[in-house]
Amino acid sequence: MLLFLKLFLESAETHFMVGHRVNYYIFTHQPGHVLYIKLQDGWRMVILQVRSYAHWQDITMHLMEVIRNFPQQHFLREVDYLVCADVDMKFSDHVGVEILSSLFATIHPGFYRFHWDTFAYEHQPQSQAHIPDGKGDFYYTGALFGGSVLKVYRLTTACHQVMTIEQANHIEAPWDDESHLNKYLLNHKPTKVLSPEYMWDKKSMECMLDEHLLGSRTMITRKRSVVLVKNNEEMRTDEGSFQKETREGVIASQP
Repeated sequence: MLLFLKLFLESAETHFMVGHRVNYYIFTHQPGHVLYIKLQDGWRMVILQVRSYAHWQDITMHLMEVIRNFPQQHFLREVDYLVCADVDMKFSDHVGVEILSSLFATIHPGFYRFHWDTFAYEHQPQSQAHIPDGKGDFYYTGALFGGSVLKVYRLTTACHQVMTIEQANHIEAPWDDESHLNKYLLNHKPTKVLSPEYMWDKKSMECMLDEHLLGSRTMITRKRSVVLVKNNEEMRTDEGSFQKETREGVIASQP
């Protein structure tokens, strides 16, 4: 995953928020292993150490908590907007201030142009992430969302609170933090919705097309950032659990 972080940062230097000041906030449990990348003048990298977890469910469970915990220490004093992104992707075209809004979300490429009845919403009525049939506008990816520091704080706080309730009740939503993100955005509409060109995942799209026996439905011709292919076997430790060097980076920009 540290290789992904390197590719992420190098591509961001070329395509992300060019002409504006940016702070990178990197969440990792191995801060000493993060490679130094030469940044543009005025840009900063801040390494924020977090706990290590043995299971990916625990990682996603605490992901919202991690983002929530740092506003007072860093975000509120240092930036105007937060762009929360997984690091297993790279920028391939311009991504600038056009994405910024008080609360923005990105349509999941795997459900792009599909009907709502195919969305991977939580269907257990007892779950805090439950979305009834016929409700919901889009299925949003958990790999790219953001907004003002205050709005992101409210979002991550709400998601962490309901995920804690779920854990106490031994309920697990199908896509963990992403499921709760979609429920939150059902009740708190994003002020800007980004197309899948901002987080393109060819594999997700192909899986959905195969599952529904459909031909190509891709109309996205400009892919501004793309998800990198992961080798899950190489990401496992000898004990069989996933390594978690840097599951997510938070980029904070202040135009």
